Amino acid sequence: MPGIPDLCHPETVPVAASHQAQAEKIAAELAAIARTGMVLPGSITQRRTRCGRANCGCHADPPRLHGPYWQWTRKVAAKTICRWLSPDQHRDYQAWVGNDRRLHELLARLEALGAAALDADPRWKRQPAARTGRARQPPEPEHKPPDNVGSARLTCGHPLSRTPSAQVSPKREDLSQVRRLITRSAPQCVERFVERMSVAGSILVSCHGLQRVT
Repeated sequence: MPGIPDLCHPETVPVAASHQAQAEKIAAELAAIARTGMVLPGSITQRRTRCGRANCGCHADPPRLHGPYWQWTRKVAAKTICRWLSPDQHRDYQAWVGNDRRLHELLARLEALGAAALDADPRWKRQPAARTGRARQPPEPEHKPPDNVGSARLTCGHPLSRTPSAQVSPKREDLSQVRRLITRSAPQCVERFVERMSVAGSILVSCHGLQRVT
C-alpha cells in the first residue's frame, strides 16, 4: 500500500522556507501537547460569594466575601454547564484548559500557513482561467408600439400568425324598396287576417249556440 505523501514537504507542494520553518515549529509544539495527554474545553473562573446570614462579614461595608471558589463553565448545545472545583481539581484541570486554548491557536496559525501556500502555488499559472457561470445571453429587443396605429390590426405584442380575414362592411338598405314591398303586401295581409277572424267567429258561435251577427 503506497504511503501518504507529506503535503508540507517542499517536493510535494512548493512552500516558502520561512513558512516551512514555522510549520515545523508548530508541529513540534502540537506533539508536545499531545504527549501531556489531555485537553479540556471551556474556562475556569474564580468566584467570591455572599452567604445568607445577615450578620456575616460578607454583608459588611466593605464586604469580606467568601472564597475564592473555582468554577468550570462550558457551552454544550446552546446550554451552559457549570461545575464547582476543589482547589486540587483547579490545579489539575487548569493545565488542560490551557492546552485546549493553545491547541486552537496553533491550529489557526497552521491553517493560515496552508492558505498562504495554496495562494503562492506556481501551478495556478499553468491552468486555464476557469469559466464562471454561463455565457451571458444578449437582451431581447424591446417591442415598441407604433406611433400611428391607423387601420393596422392590433395583435397585443404577438407576431401575426395568419393573414387577417377581410372585414365585413355594413350594407345600407334602400328605404324606397322597403316601402314598395310593404305597400304591395299590405292588402293581401289584411284580406288573410279578415278570413281568419271570420273562421274564428264561426267556431265560437257553434260552440256556445249563439246567433252570428253579420
